[in-house]
Amino acid sequence: MTSEAWFIVGRWLRKRAENIVVALIATMFTCFLLQIAFRYLLNRPLGWTEEVTVLCWLWVVLWGAAFILSDHDEIRFDIVYDVVPKRTRRVFTTISSIALILLFAVSLPATWQYVLFMKREHSAYLHMRFDLLYSIYLIFAVACIAKHARLVWLAMRGAKSPELDGTEPGELS
Repeated sequence: MTSEAWFIVGRWLRKRAENIVVALIATMFTCFLLQIAFRYLLNRPLGWTEEVTVLCWLWVVLWGAAFILSDHDEIRFDIVYDVVPKRTRRVFTTISSIALILLFAVSLPATWQYVLFMKREHSAYLHMRFDLLYSIYLIFAVACIAKHARLVWLAMRGAKSPELDGTEPGELS
């Protein structure tokens, strides 16, 4: 596949990831409104709405961080990063990305075991298995490994990337 085809596929996948986040937020908002209506208008609180809201919030945060946020959008301490030359930035990116890849990779077996262990636990109202709830962290960790492997590859090749080449030193973003 050509680089243009990869770009088109990547853009399509990103839009689908955004659609999932929108659906989760809409579900969360609907449950929130239901909870308010049943609690304050009908005096009959619903317990399951809180569970769905927490599930959606956890998935929105980790799904969004894994598939929607770019490295450039993430919060960082860039006082030094923004004032050094591009070559030094690429070294910083390579070192930090390799460190994150190693940390996530080392944590994967224990995370996998924990998620499997949580199969025994269920939520109070919906009796949803906690392994399904926490499985998003495995997806997040693998996506972060892939994202940072790509950043290392781009940094070592010197390829232009929005993640690596946000702004020049002294340039406003």
